[in-house]
Amino acid sequence: MFGRINNSLYQKRRAGDDVIDLGMGNPSDPPDPIVIQKLQDAAADPGNHGYSKSNGIANLRREVAGKYHRKYGVRLDPETEIISCLGSKEGFSHMCLALMGPGDTAMIPSPYFPVHMYGVILASGNVVALDVADPNKFLRNVAYTCENLMPTPKVLIVNYPHNPSSAVIEPDFFVEVVRLAKRYGFMVIHDFAYADVAFDGYMPPSFLTAPGAKDVGVEFTTMSKGYNMAGWRVGFCAGNADMIRGLGTIKGYYDYGMFQAIQIAAIIALRETEANVEKQSQIYQGRRDVLVGGLRRLGWAVEPPKAGMFVWAKVPEPWSSSMSTMDFAMKLLEEGNVAVSPGSGFGAAGEGYLRMSLVENEHRLRQAVRQIAKCLG
Repeated sequence: MFGRINNSLYQKRRAGDDVIDLGMGNPSDPPDPIVIQKLQDAAADPGNHGYSKSNGIANLRREVAGKYHRKYGVRLDPETEIISCLGSKEGFSHMCLALMGPGDTAMIPSPYFPVHMYGVILASGNVVALDVADPNKFLRNVAYTCENLMPTPKVLIVNYPHNPSSAVIEPDFFVEVVRLAKRYGFMVIHDFAYADVAFDGYMPPSFLTAPGAKDVGVEFTTMSKGYNMAGWRVGFCAGNADMIRGLGTIKGYYDYGMFQAIQIAAIIALRETEANVEKQSQIYQGRRDVLVGGLRRLGWAVEPPKAGMFVWAKVPEPWSSSMSTMDFAMKLLEEGNVAVSPGSGFGAAGEGYLRMSLVENEHRLRQAVRQIAKCLG
């Protein structure tokens, strides 16, 4: 589905069309110049070009531990409770391989980011998808699934701020997750990819702040979003030492770690550019306001997200009744030169919605709204 959108986008751009891409959440802003300079300096050092440790160099893991303590008050042992990944997506997929096998079941959020589904499937596991629209209902469904499925689920995957819907939760949600995990014996994986992108004073809570969280689970974070380092592939997993050890074993078979110059530059990013991360959130908030305001003026029912890089918009009438979400997305692309992600690409629960990314600047977002208006007449 996304392949069809991307192929059409590529063909139109190749033909000279100016397509505004609101599909993939691929940051368009650069990292801080001091981070780029550090990468250049480190790459010039011949000592940084050999194989690195698959779990990441010690100083980088210490810096991650420092951020967790400063921002969340969470203490982590960088030797046993943190591991570096080639982006959080790689780490998540390999964690599934470490934890799951034939006959094992994972509970995942619905609609779902594709790797949350297919990471489990590629590990030969089964999936039960639970609606994220209402956090309390989600938790009740977790308990119901554990009470009624035999054998009981092995893993719960949670993802807040949620991709694609931008749903958010408060800290007490994770307190209940830990309680349920201890009661029913499942492990928890929290995908915290949008930890650094939040608006209107909202602060996304870390799963690891919940009492007992490290007893039952781990959390994945990334430098792709707030630090604008998506192509660098820098992610981390933190939490339960046994789960971290399992991930490290799998990674030891699959990779030799991250290019060391990138790790050294990532240390500088974590240590010296936190203020820029906050500024980047403000930039995304401005873009959110432009896109949400523009769509509302067109009569779309859309709520401003509190966090994340996306607007989750309901397809308006009469198109929602007359065509599929995929067909509507193709209409916007073919007739309006605006690429979006059809909600159905995130599972059946996404049908009737579009995911629009906030990676374009405000001028381009206003242009996108004008082109959508013209396309829909």
